[in-house]
Amino acid sequence: MQDTLSPPPDFSGLWIPLVTPFRDEAIDHPALARLVEQLAPTGIAGFVVCGSTGESAALDSDEQLAVLDTVARTARSLPRIMGISGYHLGKTREWVRRLADRELAGLLVPAPSYIRPSQAGLIDWFSEIAGAGAVPLLIYDIPYRTGSTLTRETLLALADHPLIRAIKDCGGDAGKTRALIADGRLQVLAGEDAQMFSTVAEGGAGAIAASAHLQTERFVKVLRLLREGSLADARAQWQPLLPLIEALFSDANPGPLKAILANEGLMQDDLRAPMTRASDELRERLLEIQAALSRP
Repeated sequence: MQDTLSPPPDFSGLWIPLVTPFRDEAIDHPALARLVEQLAPTGIAGFVVCGSTGESAALDSDEQLAVLDTVARTARSLPRIMGISGYHLGKTREWVRRLADRELAGLLVPAPSYIRPSQAGLIDWFSEIAGAGAVPLLIYDIPYRTGSTLTRETLLALADHPLIRAIKDCGGDAGKTRALIADGRLQVLAGEDAQMFSTVAEGGAGAIAASAHLQTERFVKVLRLLREGSLADARAQWQPLLPLIEALFSDANPGPLKAILANEGLMQDDLRAPMTRASDELRERLLEIQAALSRP
């Protein structure tokens, strides 16, 4: 267990859930390093590695560790959160123990997929995983992927655990979001990109936003202005980003995002099945939006 006298971890700010570049079916580590080098100096809080944006379900355990190591070597000074998932508790605990020597800031953990346990079962799931190591845990509340809804009462109960410190909020319940912010024990990070403005404006800690691979400094500025209380200036920076966010999520993530990153020469436009590339029409629309955002 973490030393109770140590300062609590801080997950505030903008975190980038990294895509995983591929070339000829294999992970393209040079492309991953280029991407990390480009994003690292933009003012972001850190990286989320092997989340859903990183197509982690299509990576085996050795590939996931290799991705994590590339990110760590490339941006040593920035903290890293590792995404983990599964539905076998014993194997998930063992994976947490295997990650223990990787100098992680946190673990991003969803409910077990498909099983749909009771609320008591969900409390046990997160508590057991948090107890398997000494790394802070961020709950990934995303019922449309897992099939499980974490109630307000369950999340407030989990907030008592000394190693459960934050939540990536994709729960779709504004009342629950506000209750967690008001409670204050869990740092609330917007997980739906379009909700990051409202979440932070109401007191949330930040966001984990795939869209922020693009226009990164502008996203960082929005959150900074909100923290400073400059609501009008933040809104002026934010509103032009909304068409970009909408277009990036009009098809399955990260297909549209990879299309634009490939167009910028950062990687190949490759995904692992069953994920598919964005259409040519969507790519062109995204390029137009990007061009409009880049005009002075």
